[in-house]
Amino acid sequence: MIGSTLDISQTAAEVVSVAVPGFADGAAIYGAERLLAADEFTSPQDGRGAVVRRLAARLRGRPEADTGGLLPPGEVLVLAENTPASKAMATGEPVLFDELDTESAARLGRHPDGQEVVSGYSFFLAVPLIARGAVVGCAVFTRAPVSPAFSPSDIVLAQELAARAAVCIDNARLYDRERRTALALQRGLLPGRPQVPPTIDVAQRYLPVGASVVGGDWHDIVPLAGGGAVLIVGDAMGHGPEAAAVMVQLRTAAHTLADLELPPQEVLRRLDRMAAEMPAALFATCIYTVINPGGGSCVAAQAGHLPPVLISPDGEAEMLKLPPGLPLGLGDDCFEATEISLPPGATLALYTDGLVESRTRPLDDGLAALQRELGAALARPGTTLGSACESVTQALRQHGEDDITLVLARMRR
Repeated sequence: MIGSTLDISQTAAEVVSVAVPGFADGAAIYGAERLLAADEFTSPQDGRGAVVRRLAARLRGRPEADTGGLLPPGEVLVLAENTPASKAMATGEPVLFDELDTESAARLGRHPDGQEVVSGYSFFLAVPLIARGAVVGCAVFTRAPVSPAFSPSDIVLAQELAARAAVCIDNARLYDRERRTALALQRGLLPGRPQVPPTIDVAQRYLPVGASVVGGDWHDIVPLAGGGAVLIVGDAMGHGPEAAAVMVQLRTAAHTLADLELPPQEVLRRLDRMAAEMPAALFATCIYTVINPGGGSCVAAQAGHLPPVLISPDGEAEMLKLPPGLPLGLGDDCFEATEISLPPGATLALYTDGLVESRTRPLDDGLAALQRELGAALARPGTTLGSACESVTQALRQHGEDDITLVLARMRR
């Protein structure tokens, strides 16, 4: 079967497995190197040769390891203009030949048993791989002297096989390109390593929903002069690329504003104006806290976000009551800051609604479960913030249908 996977190498391996031994005694698949490496279509021209990458090869009667030594997958070759494969790619037509070109024969002959392979085949057929009107590579089939030469009907069959292979290989190439693009974007969207001041211990856990790597949740830690820090947790409503686009803009703006050491309510006002001007009609919630280790307190302001939880050293968890505010993007100046006392050894928990709410669990039940799990985890002797963060998210994520973020902070004694 061809096309059972979107991996280029595996797809090419499936092609040669179908061709050998049912159609030919040997087969190799080559991809246009410029297309594979740089995603650029460069139409081969007669008289200029071609640069290709061997994707897969198979020889009848030889173990896969031996074939890989003679015709290694991934090897990049510069094919001279007079080689049959170059001609097939340049003209878009199949090319029959009865012996290997001098360069290919010399390359194989350098292997211990390469000369045996060179002399073991008498009939060759090079067929271009054409997908969506563009040449994406070439397939070369070969037969031993005891097999019949390639007939006109064989050439038609080879073209049909090559056409199927070309589409599958190009689909795999396009998927690989999109995957690499997504990974590059995700690396840019995900937060970097936080700079935590030595006066504070912080642990965080982020779990995107489904197969996404990034979504609408974000968190950030910004160190301040004097040993303090800003802790931010936000949630752009929804998930997927649209929510991620809003998230990254708000996260960047919030980080920049935190460096200015503005009051929390003023930061939220500016983020609110920014969100209201975004073309996408998406809103976001946010909680912005400024921790002051010297004073044993923090100042917090909310924009429609769920309230923080304060956990005492003995495991008693309390849901703090703060002015809730409205989500960012509504254009309402209704943000208020509240000072919170942070006793020695107490832990502050910031989170997003994906941790506590789902279609099968009401919000109040989720909040109660969060307090219970935080209290139990942090009361265990020797528990670190990191292990507590991990155990709480794992305990509650079974009901999760949205991105999950949990940030725990504690002032060092």
